[in-house]
Amino acid sequence: MSPESPGRSATGGFGPALRALAGTLHDAVLVRGALLRVELREEFERRKHMLLLAALAFALLHMAFLLLSVLVVAAWWDTHRIGAIGTLLALHLAVGLAVFARLRALVAASPAPLAATLGELNRDLAQLRGTR
Repeated sequence: MSPESPGRSATGGFGPALRALAGTLHDAVLVRGALLRVELREEFERRKHMLLLAALAFALLHMAFLLLSVLVVAAWWDTHRIGAIGTLLALHLAVGLAVFARLRALVAASPAPLAATLGELNRDLAQLRGTR
């Protein structure tokens, strides 16, 4: 007979296996947490950059359109003031809608926030459930 007790295996028993599983889970949580932090930082920087560019573009285009409007209305004031104002209105509306459409396209093309982290967590859950 072996000197080991009947409930213990030759590899060390339930305790070391449980510690190994806990260590693996701990490592997985650390890796996923690091990925989450990196993704959050990248997403924050991307959104901050987009907001800064949008604000700068808005300020500069707003000033340019105001000056252009004043220039055109002043040039046509004596003969076609209504036509000049109406044309500028149509131009401003068209450009504003084009910019809005471009912004919507950028938002639609942006990756989903935390996509890599959620994908990794879903893979981890599938492995824990045994469904690959």
